Amino acid sequence: MQDRDLYRLFLHLCASLSFTRTAEDCHVSPATMSRAVQRLEAATGHRLLDRGPHGVALTEQGHRFRGYAAQALQLWESYRGDELTNDHITGSLRVFASVTACQSLLPDLLAPIRDAHPGVQICIRTGDAAAALAFLDDGEADLAVAVLPSRIPATLLARPVARTPLVLVRTRPSPSGTEPLAFHDRFVLPRGGLVRDAANRWFRRIGATPHIAAEADGHEALLTLVTLGYGTGIVPDLVLRHGNVRNRLHTVSAPSSPGELNIGVCVRRADLHRPLVAAAWAVTGHDQLSTTPKYEA
Repeated sequence: MQDRDLYRLFLHLCASLSFTRTAEDCHVSPATMSRAVQRLEAATGHRLLDRGPHGVALTEQGHRFRGYAAQALQLWESYRGDELTNDHITGSLRVFASVTACQSLLPDLLAPIRDAHPGVQICIRTGDAAAALAFLDDGEADLAVAVLPSRIPATLLARPVARTPLVLVRTRPSPSGTEPLAFHDRFVLPRGGLVRDAANRWFRRIGATPHIAAEADGHEALLTLVTLGYGTGIVPDLVLRHGNVRNRLHTVSAPSSPGELNIGVCVRRADLHRPLVAAAWAVTGHDQLSTTPKYEA
């Protein structure tokens, strides 16, 4: 979370003297609110708030820091006012996405931002897709491309941009390009996240108890384990299509599909007042979802 975001939360808290009210008004979780205050207190080296049975009260250092935070934000807004003339937007847009999303989706998603606002610097951070929404909600990114859960946190806005089926893959070659699933197969699954949830639901639906041979923290790592022969993997087709080991893998036919995932671009609601984030949100939409066709070996 940037200092300015921390200052805004702190100033709201100074006015409300209620963690719950500030969290609701600023569309952040109570845990994020507590971490924000902890970061400010660690940075200043002072306790800024006293929390007791009758509510929140500012300490002497809290009153001093309140003045500093208000002045810092005023200076920033003045600077941004000078910078934003004739709709000319500059600054650094922090984007979080998985390696696969960087290769398959970001070029088309971010090209309109680059074309419309050439002064914007795009900074991309990659990591596990399952962590994308947490990074965004904690203010560590301005925009994230992530697999969308069935319920989006109230602090976030999300717009679907792609849909991809889940596929079963293994390393054993097959002349026909596909081979049937055997229920005694060993499986390689994500350690957690939405794909693991979908896989668990699928196993229950088909009445199978999987023998889990290995687990992986990311889809790319999962494909490597499948290539090494640990078992049949369940991955998004988008990951398989853009994986470097795809030519060494084959899809597996099954009685039914493990499901599909919606992938979306996400921002924090509280950030839409920022011209850069508002501009990015405005130009990263699609009129229609793109769907990745199922991979065939």
